[in-house]
Amino acid sequence: QVQLVESGGGLVQAGGSLRLSCAASGRTFTNYNMAWFRQAPGKDREFVAGINWSGGNTYYADSVKGRFTISRDNAKNTIYLQMSSLKSEDTAIYYCAADRWAVKTGPLNYDYWGQGTQVTVSS
Repeated sequence: QVQLVESGGGLVQAGGSLRLSCAASGRTFTNYNMAWFRQAPGKDREFVAGINWSGGNTYYADSVKGRFTISRDNAKNTIYLQMSSLKSEDTAIYYCAADRWAVKTGPLNYDYWGQGTQVTVSS
């Protein structure tokens, strides 16, 4: 089993920045593709960003492209989401997810999920 624990969420003003972390433990991390999803109240869980196992390929939702950056540090078993120019519509619970085979933009069939961390952006 792989355990994923998100951290770094909080309250930030619009235009500000925040960095989320997701620490993995329990099994081999380096072979997993990783992604960030978010879910706002009353909305479906949506893809935010993804990174393949080597870190050589990254993927972003159009809504965050140019503002968010996903990265990974395999030596620390951790992925990050650097968020800048935050908007009120970025308010959501942010989840990290891991999959053995691919980065998927839909939330179905990921192997592992974290518990989420709340990000609230005030206008």
